[in-house]
Amino acid sequence: MPPAAPPCTLERLHTHDVEPALRFDAWRERAHQWVEMLPPPPGAALDAELLMLRGGGGCVFGTMRSSAYEMHAAARRMAHAPGMVVLTLIQSGEMLRDAAPGEHQRAGPGTLGLYDPWRMGSYRWSEGSREAFLALPRDVAQAALGREPGNLAIAPGRCTLAPALAAQLGHLALLVRQPQRIDAAEYAGLLDATRALALLMLRNLGRQGAGVDLPDARESLHAGRHAAALRFMELHAHTQGLDAGSIARGAGCSRTRLYEAFAAQGQTVMGTLRELRLQRAQGLIEQSPRLHVGALAWRCGFGDPSDFSKLFRARFGLTPSQWHQRAWAAG
Repeated sequence: MPPAAPPCTLERLHTHDVEPALRFDAWRERAHQWVEMLPPPPGAALDAELLMLRGGGGCVFGTMRSSAYEMHAAARRMAHAPGMVVLTLIQSGEMLRDAAPGEHQRAGPGTLGLYDPWRMGSYRWSEGSREAFLALPRDVAQAALGREPGNLAIAPGRCTLAPALAAQLGHLALLVRQPQRIDAAEYAGLLDATRALALLMLRNLGRQGAGVDLPDARESLHAGRHAAALRFMELHAHTQGLDAGSIARGAGCSRTRLYEAFAAQGQTVMGTLRELRLQRAQGLIEQSPRLHVGALAWRCGFGDPSDFSKLFRARFGLTPSQWHQRAWAAG
């Protein structure tokens, strides 16, 4: 069995928790400790919420939504900040940052980037912006990347694992906004998997041109490969003929390394894919007032409706039709 992830804590900050006259100063000190946040324009109300998971390995995951605001690097605030770099996924809104003197770079929804607080310029976030981020210790990120981190936009085509990490960040952001769905131990496991996937992505990004499947004696990469493969499966579970080779390519590793990563979790690759597809089918049955078994099977990646029905019954004890009848009769 894989070792248990270290415990983590979930924190929530909201501007509405502070009276209006003190709102900006309180938010700046509690939510933007490493940078200088500029006051909003006269008459504009600050409305923001920040949720953070703090766990082992010195990493912090967060998701924040906010009204429009601007921030920039400030040496006096960075002097006491921990040595961290931040991977950020923009989920909605737009960020405008200084790319060079007199030049600006726009980043919209789906943009993934690595940011070094020590190298920040000016950053402006639009109204209704939302981001998910993972702060990593600088030395850990540097070891994974193989060079000094800096500000870097990570295009999906540049790194195989970028879409997987973006999906993982979005998934974790959704779960921290719904804390009743999982417990502290599950949060800890998800945070550990997100950290492992982020480090694996940085490692592969830093080794482009030298092969992406090199051994690393410092840290097991199984957790990162497992997380990457799960995200790839979720994105492509509907694809007919999805096999271990395709999943391995999506996770940026060989099939041998993929099998090792799942074995370390006490799982098999195709067994996990089958379970994911069946769970998806179960959810769709419960959401749909009408049931067409053939269409459902195809939508969930099963090519043969008969085989799908047999697998579904073996897993849940009822056929898809019986499950649908029970679910909608209860509703």
